[in-house]
Amino acid sequence: MEIADTIDKTRKIITEAKSAGAKIGLVPTMGALHEGHFSLIRAAKKQTDFVAVSIFVNPTQFGPGEDLAKYPRPFDADVKTCKELGVDVIFAPTDKEMYPVRDNKSEMSDSNQLGQHQRQAVSNGMYPEKNITWVNVENLSETLCGKSRPGHFRGVATVCAKLFNIVQPDVAFFGQKDAQQAVIIQRMVTDLNMPLKIVVCPTVREKDGLAMSSRNKYLSAGERKDAALLYASLQEAQMLIGAGLRKSSEIVGEMEKILKISKQLKVEYISIVDAKTLDEIDDARGKVLIAAAAKLGSARLIDNIMLDVG
Repeated sequence: MEIADTIDKTRKIITEAKSAGAKIGLVPTMGALHEGHFSLIRAAKKQTDFVAVSIFVNPTQFGPGEDLAKYPRPFDADVKTCKELGVDVIFAPTDKEMYPVRDNKSEMSDSNQLGQHQRQAVSNGMYPEKNITWVNVENLSETLCGKSRPGHFRGVATVCAKLFNIVQPDVAFFGQKDAQQAVIIQRMVTDLNMPLKIVVCPTVREKDGLAMSSRNKYLSAGERKDAALLYASLQEAQMLIGAGLRKSSEIVGEMEKILKISKQLKVEYISIVDAKTLDEIDDARGKVLIAAAAKLGSARLIDNIMLDVG
């Protein structure tokens, strides 16, 4: 397994693999790998010949007051895991490699063209202050998590577009836990005619149903117990729909009752949306995404289920 921290080295490694006829798989991550990531790597191993894993805590998708500084970065442990899983190359660039810093800080930090968290990142020297090209998937980026995290998905789409351009994968693997992200990246790939396939793998859960996430490490023992309520509420929604209930407001109301069991859990949203457009729907019919987000202590938790409702 090779480790590359520059774009040039990564491209050289990938070019050699492609010249040998290899089908390239990419698993984009921010590190702090867990079983959810492992499942993506295993899927990539099965479906492609050469697996690249990117490890990059992308500053442009974090807003003010979020956890960029304290996001877990156990790089050595991640490298060990990738070796054990048979990864061929890790691309682990620095912030400066991905977003080279220029000398226009004062000019762009005052620009109205940047959102609040991008202006903050500019002032911190996290990415280029002038002439940055953003990839913004409109509408899909502004609902669900996008309501409380303006600019987040623009950062996600931009870094994924950069990773796809650098690695040139035939297939890229994402998790269903981040359903909105997966929909946005698929839309970007389709709209920009990118020559790769997006594979979305099932959410991997703890024994009590909590979706695996690097941010679960932030939970205290008491918070960890309450965190399982998020998936319990989704299971309740699935049961109600299975029993014939279709009215979204009634389903959401029953989910809220479960989440209110916890005095610590602060619900950000519960939404029932069309699985493709992410538009809210009054009645749960067709392919629907039921998604929820909540704050628990310092952790922000998200989860969802996808249903095909007759």
